[in-house]
Amino acid sequence: MGKTLPDSKTRPQPAAQRGQWAEDQACQWLCRQGLVLIERNSRYRGGEIDLVMRQASLIVFVEVRYRKSLAYGGALASLDQRKLARVKLAANCYLQQRYGVRSWPECRFDVVLIQAAKLTWIPGAF
Repeated sequence: MGKTLPDSKTRPQPAAQRGQWAEDQACQWLCRQGLVLIERNSRYRGGEIDLVMRQASLIVFVEVRYRKSLAYGGALASLDQRKLARVKLAANCYLQQRYGVRSWPECRFDVVLIQAAKLTWIPGAF
């Protein structure tokens, strides 16, 4: 599911702007795949969720990882167990805050990798 992205000259340079650019690219691409954005950058004490989306009745928590090149293992290598645990903790906080003791909707954790000018979506990554 790779998609070629615009030339690197169009990407902003500071790290925060690169991260924002990557999240924008991922969000736009996922919306074209039929997902609906609910919320961006949901921050909680234990972690952050880059994108919270809906696909039919399913809540999809999306982690976006950007690397300019495949050096040092690329974007996927930047996802360690500690980062995954923080995303899961943040998702738990998100659901607790919105649904409390009511029945929680079915959820999925996806990853969008942006590396070497290609976008790859991994549904149900963890």
